[in-house]
Amino acid sequence: LGFRQHPYPTCFVCGPQYAESDSLRIFPGPVAGRDIVAAPWTPDASLADANGIVRPEFVWAALDCPGYFGLFKEPPEGPIVLGRLAVRLIAPVQPGERCVVIGWPLGEDGRKLYSGTALFSHDGELRAVARATWVRIA
Repeated sequence: LGFRQHPYPTCFVCGPQYAESDSLRIFPGPVAGRDIVAAPWTPDASLADANGIVRPEFVWAALDCPGYFGLFKEPPEGPIVLGRLAVRLIAPVQPGERCVVIGWPLGEDGRKLYSGTALFSHDGELRAVARATWVRIA
């Protein structure tokens, strides 16, 4: 979806026009037969802290955009922005570790939309989970 129409093409997480070496490059797409989107992600070593673990702010970022794309099958009319993101970090993410990020819709209330996201290791272990509130800009 983000390659056909993107509201923020230079987004650090999912922007197709952002430099490859300076972004997370997470591009969620639909999962056949499911009401979710998914994307592979292998965190770069530059995202690690002094202990060799991916810094929390990058895990939070990875959980952001898949929630947006999980809300829509087609590009939405008008801009929608993140209002709130609540994340629970469950296990450390290692640089170079193959991961999968998923996003799904949770509901809608007027101008507010809700989505969930999760980050899994390549072997299916849950690393982090989030809930987001998105707001349609009228």
